[in-house]
Amino acid sequence: MLSSRVRLVATTAHLVHSLICSSSRSSMDLKALLSSLNDFASLSFAESWDNVGLLVEPSPPHTVNTLFLTNDLTEEVMEEALQKKADLILSYHPPIFRPMKRITWKTWKERLVIRALENRVGIYSPHTAYDAAPQGVNSWLAKGLGICTSRPIHPSKAPDYPTEGTHRVEFSVTHTQDLDKVVSALKEIAGVSVTSFSARTDDEEQTRLSLNCTQQALMQVVAFLSQNRQFYQKTEILSLEKPLLLHTGMGRLCTLDESVSLATMIERIKSHLKLSHVRLAVGIGKTLESPVKVVALCAGSGSSVLQGTDADLYLTGEMSHHDVLDAASQGISVILCEHSNTERGFLSDLRDMLGAHLENKINIILSETDRDPLHVI
Repeated sequence: MLSSRVRLVATTAHLVHSLICSSSRSSMDLKALLSSLNDFASLSFAESWDNVGLLVEPSPPHTVNTLFLTNDLTEEVMEEALQKKADLILSYHPPIFRPMKRITWKTWKERLVIRALENRVGIYSPHTAYDAAPQGVNSWLAKGLGICTSRPIHPSKAPDYPTEGTHRVEFSVTHTQDLDKVVSALKEIAGVSVTSFSARTDDEEQTRLSLNCTQQALMQVVAFLSQNRQFYQKTEILSLEKPLLLHTGMGRLCTLDESVSLATMIERIKSHLKLSHVRLAVGIGKTLESPVKVVALCAGSGSSVLQGTDADLYLTGEMSHHDVLDAASQGISVILCEHSNTERGFLSDLRDMLGAHLENKINIILSETDRDPLHVI
């Protein structure tokens, strides 16, 4: 009798705890949630060809209580999301990539849009923004290699220029009477900022003018300077570059603290990705006992990112037959794990990171039906 009471008390306590946790969760307005997601990993990190961000939006206002994470949004996954009362689906791969000319019941991607709108479920995709992010997919993939240092293979650039304008124009003015006239004229051009400093050339005192210009203002500045050959012949025009972002960008070049055999690296990768099989191309002149010190990796389809990178091993989801041959001919071994197998495991880490980032204001759940379409039989 006593044990029954103990079980009853324990069950009651568990139910109370669950109710407290459930009631303590609040919700977020969709726009506020999207802003927080962008703070977590800016969509500006995404590749220019990609289709990222909010892809399907229910009519506002839209409140999100449950965020549903998946690698691929298939019809099976959509059914699961609806059963679990999702308000927003974060699909790592964008289910809408190419433009749709119509929304009918004919194709599975069109049906996804219809079902999402009918059930007031938003769809958001970060894709390559999460590839490039410092805490993103490729950094997670590198965790399976062992202790190493890593850097992006193709670093991302900052979304903005460090100073106003896209170009810098510099020239010297010798005579003071010309200086005031020139500066006054340049300041009247919109999109131009002017700074000056003293300079000395061939024992002659000069004033060096430095202009930051927008693309549109540049042509007006050049037109003005071309009217005075003395200025124009000494003009330097520099194209400004956006600065590279530290730890942000496509792919990762990883240098292990201690080299290991190719066989050991294979087992580490299989363990990290929870795979029983991977595909392997051994580099020419290499064996399973050959040491691996440097690994170039890219989640998903990595050919364009990895190509030309000097490494002992390439790790990615898929590569073309000829790209594998090219790598192997250079003595670089290649491990292929199938496309989404190099990405899906990241979602568990993402759930925890987003939970902390969003201060546990909403319920975040992982899809249980999402899986790679290919498997070994």
